[in-house]
Amino acid sequence: MNRKVGNVVKYGVSILLAAALLYFAFRKVDWADFWSALRACKWEFVALSALFGLLTFYFRALRWRELLLPIDSATSRLTCFNAVNISYAVNMVLPRVGEVLRCGYITAHSTTVPDKEDGHPRRLASFDKVLGTAALERSADIIMMVVVLFTFLLFTWDKYGGFFTEKIFGAASGGVTFGKIAIVVLVILAALASVWVVIRFADRWSPLKKAKGFMKGLAQGFLSCFKMKRAWWFFILTAMIWTCYWMMSATIMWAVQGIDTSMVSPDLASAVSKIQDLNLTDAMFLMLAGSLSAMVPVPGGFGAFHFIVAGAMSYVYGLPFEFGIIFATLSHESQELNQLLWGGVSFVIEQIRKD
Repeated sequence: MNRKVGNVVKYGVSILLAAALLYFAFRKVDWADFWSALRACKWEFVALSALFGLLTFYFRALRWRELLLPIDSATSRLTCFNAVNISYAVNMVLPRVGEVLRCGYITAHSTTVPDKEDGHPRRLASFDKVLGTAALERSADIIMMVVVLFTFLLFTWDKYGGFFTEKIFGAASGGVTFGKIAIVVLVILAALASVWVVIRFADRWSPLKKAKGFMKGLAQGFLSCFKMKRAWWFFILTAMIWTCYWMMSATIMWAVQGIDTSMVSPDLASAVSKIQDLNLTDAMFLMLAGSLSAMVPVPGGFGAFHFIVAGAMSYVYGLPFEFGIIFATLSHESQELNQLLWGGVSFVIEQIRKD
């Protein structure tokens, strides 16, 4: 019961935070201008952005499969694709729950073999091993984001560095105190101590033995990268995923650049004229700014993405915050609908496969 209450509180706080961010992001929006701008944009580019979004789902499924094949060589592309799609849809409502769900999905579709010790059937891709591969895959994305961000800033610091130092890293460091650092250190030490206790006393208590087995499986999954037969393909797929992210940002930029100024207010028309010179470098900046919204624990990035991206456009380009909200809404909501659509398609496919 306590765990259920804790989950309700955690997700409740997450939803309230998203609602607060959405309120502050949209509170000054002129809704007549907002809707007229959406009608006047180039929707063919929004559709193209959704296509790049679908490609990221597929490339991510292929990349994850490379980590799963050393564990269960029968893991199919369709199974991985459906697992990724369904997890995205679930994460829109319950952050991180989709990650657990996709691991369970893979395990449920894994090959069954007799256990060497007792002969009972077991899954080759056990949940703990699959969870380890999922953790590794997410770690690869975090590393990639850091590499891309620092490489980008290395060449564009004069134009974009101020936004990240003042609005992102500056705001984050402003909330760092000695007490918070001490708590983080204590949590890390407690986690390490717990691992030591599990390993040291696993033979004396059955629950600790099970915990040790789970941690062993988790480690095996995380280290599956060393058993990949095509490590080069894993890195190529990672590059392709982030190229699609870049193109998703670029296509939305082209969509708002193509807004028919005769259909919007003079203020919005003026904003549209200011962004005509934006190029692929600007698209990458907006992609990276939006990626940082993942650090905010809200469902589906709602509110956080809008606030950060609109703030980025206002800070760097001097555009009205309300215009940034239009760009952020097209970018975020088009992908959220994309995730819902393909999550639903994968769910239907799964029901058909069960029959």
